[in-house]
Amino acid sequence: MSAIRAAVFSPSNQWHEKIQTHFPTHPNRSINNANPNLQSNRRNPFPCFSVDASKSPNPATPLTATTPPLVVVGSANADIYVEIDRLPKEGETISAKSGQTLAGGKGANQAACGGKLSYPTYFVGQVGEDAHGKLITEALKSGGVCLDRLSAVSGAPTGHAVVMLQSDGQNSIIIVGGSNMECWPERISDEDLEVVRNAGIVLLQREIPESVNVQVAKAAKSAGVPVILDAGGMDTPISRELLNFVDILSPNETELGRLTGMPTESFEQISNAVVKLHKMGVKQVLVKLGDKGSALFVDGEEPLKQPVIPAAKVLDTTGAGDTFTASFAVALVEGKSKRECLRFAAAAASLCVQVKGAIPSMPERKSVLNLLQSP
Repeated sequence: MSAIRAAVFSPSNQWHEKIQTHFPTHPNRSINNANPNLQSNRRNPFPCFSVDASKSPNPATPLTATTPPLVVVGSANADIYVEIDRLPKEGETISAKSGQTLAGGKGANQAACGGKLSYPTYFVGQVGEDAHGKLITEALKSGGVCLDRLSAVSGAPTGHAVVMLQSDGQNSIIIVGGSNMECWPERISDEDLEVVRNAGIVLLQREIPESVNVQVAKAAKSAGVPVILDAGGMDTPISRELLNFVDILSPNETELGRLTGMPTESFEQISNAVVKLHKMGVKQVLVKLGDKGSALFVDGEEPLKQPVIPAAKVLDTTGAGDTFTASFAVALVEGKSKRECLRFAAAAASLCVQVKGAIPSMPERKSVLNLLQSP
């Protein structure tokens, strides 16, 4: 697609451990890292990234004319983890082995992944004026994400999720939308949309109102910026209006089945379900298949299959899909081939499942490259 080709900025076919760029100084455009409380009046759509490199293992890369950023618009949650041997039965009470609260949410996860991969990343979203909001803010800052477009709202608490993590690494999640679903302006600000129009690629998910996604995707499309929509989140149908502005739709096999009303237990069934999405106007479908890998379906072409890159030990699958989608987006905007994008994303996801937590498990670029280069 022309929109995707427009996102290819790097002529190199080699992976880079760091994005090497030189940055102009903008004295009035910086993130106020001294104040952990976010300002509700957003300004300066293109600040210089000023995360304290001494406190971050992956210093943020400032935005330049030659480095169009990854812009993630979406949700931010406080993930309340409980480790259990099994899920409780109806009416049953069981004891958890441990519990903790970590930063997460599909949007924040994907933004953190972009930041940890050393690619300039903006996050557009909302948190509440509470302790959970501060937790998420600090986690994203430490990952090198630009938070100039993140708002703290007083009308709703920060979204949160209860993550029931079983001993085999599988999880079940219950989400409370909070500020992810409430207090959004009826019309997205021009400052936020200007960031979107100047992105290299835009990532969306379904844990914020669809009206927000439609406005963002429409703005991106008008500027020739490719849009990837992660199908995770709400289990309602995706509107045709939103699909018209999406370049790549990325469901897992369960979400694919729900969206199409078709079985997705075999690759043949998955392929048939994807054909239905193609007929709905979605030209590219990136399907996450868990331990069976992934596949990219481009209308009119043979699908590209990517097997899973085995993990030494699966501790927690939370955030693995978000890591895969964001890593794919980063590789794509850096000019890698579709097959290389799939491999890069598979390596990142393999590293993710070996660490507990969502944002804490997002891998650094060096680790991904080392895994790709290992025999």
